[in-house]
Amino acid sequence: MSEQFKEQGGAATMDPSRLMRWLTSRVMTRLSRPAAVVARHRKAEQARVKAGTAHRVEYFHQVDEGYSFLAAQMLERLAARYDIELHCHLVRGQEGKNAPEPELLAQLARVDSHRIAPGYGLTFPDHPEALNPDLVQTATEILAAQSNADFHRVAASVSEALWRDDAGSLAQLAAEFGAASTEAAAAAVEAGTAKRRELKHYSGAMFYYGAEWYWGVDRLYHLEQRLAALGADTQPGAPLIAPRPDVDLAGHRDTGQYTLELYASLRSPYTAIIFDRAVAFAKAAGVTLSLRPVLPMVMRGVPATREKGMYIFMDAAREARAAGVPYGHFYDPIGDPARRCYALYPWAAAQGKGVELCSSFLRHAFVLGVNTNNDRGLRKVVEAAGLDWSAAQPHREDKTWEALLEDNRQTMYAAGLWGVPSFRLLDPADEPLLSTWGQDRLWLVARTLRDALVARAT
Repeated sequence: MSEQFKEQGGAATMDPSRLMRWLTSRVMTRLSRPAAVVARHRKAEQARVKAGTAHRVEYFHQVDEGYSFLAAQMLERLAARYDIELHCHLVRGQEGKNAPEPELLAQLARVDSHRIAPGYGLTFPDHPEALNPDLVQTATEILAAQSNADFHRVAASVSEALWRDDAGSLAQLAAEFGAASTEAAAAAVEAGTAKRRELKHYSGAMFYYGAEWYWGVDRLYHLEQRLAALGADTQPGAPLIAPRPDVDLAGHRDTGQYTLELYASLRSPYTAIIFDRAVAFAKAAGVTLSLRPVLPMVMRGVPATREKGMYIFMDAAREARAAGVPYGHFYDPIGDPARRCYALYPWAAAQGKGVELCSSFLRHAFVLGVNTNNDRGLRKVVEAAGLDWSAAQPHREDKTWEALLEDNRQTMYAAGLWGVPSFRLLDPADEPLLSTWGQDRLWLVARTLRDALVARAT
């Protein structure tokens, strides 16, 4: 790998031993199996019944985070709909190695929350800039003063005033509901953060129930379905309070004028479960698909903790099950396997098979459990993509992929994104209409495209 590439922030730093790669693959495959999930849920429910306790849901609220404002708007509905005890905690934001790009994350959360709020029937003001620290402190002190019974009733109003920069409303709320001292508020945040750490998580806007984590409004439907299955739904059969919005173009279709850029890596669980669906969506929508591969985050120097890696893999498995997407028979392709496939990408793309190569690699690594770290595994990937293994040999030492992937990374960062999968939707003049991160944002891409097509037709 060239020194220039290392200097640009793309150096690979994760190359496990053969034994470690095998062990990690076996453990993650076993943990993500549906039978293992059912067993964990059953164990948690048996422990709850034995202890004679209620269905206890813990919620962790980060006052200055966009996603927590959205989640706060769901708290009263959740408590009213389900037979649960809702315990709410104040927490700090992501810290240390769990927050490799904290400023970018905070900015993305503000913009993303504004975009997705209507899809969940929620509100979020257009607030691209950071919140006023003094107002954040006031909001924290109000929420820290609330009993557990009152927190979920007050959180949405406090958050609304905060994100509207409405100091007057915050003062009225403080007078009506009380406010803790600065010291007491800091202690409440510290206690909540310690509780979250004890339960092995790192983020705000998180729900925890029965040894499983649920992130914000985007994963609330999983929690709702689990509670309903346990008989805790007081309105069985009624629509969920936070269903995932549909990927719906409402009959509209492009004629190749719009471009959908897909930023993907070959070791991303979330990329693995959305890649083929994104490709199929682009075809059905009539947009031009532009695949822009990037290095996996840990291969470009972005740290990942064990707790974060575990959550991502397990959450991806849960999302795959919900979507009916094959996933989970895993053989870790970090390091050399990914590099070896990337080396073949420019050759495959020149033959119109770049998408097929990446799709095949992800399927073999995340669905079929093929060891792509040897020639036998890589050959399966190449041939399943419709490419000739013999013809691939002269391209295995190709280094042009390094500059290509680095250019894609820089473009992704310039758009305010740094993780995968990410999407950019470009209009016919190649101006970006949307830049968004996440396998759970394809519905937002569809809605943005639909609105653009409607506007263009009128």
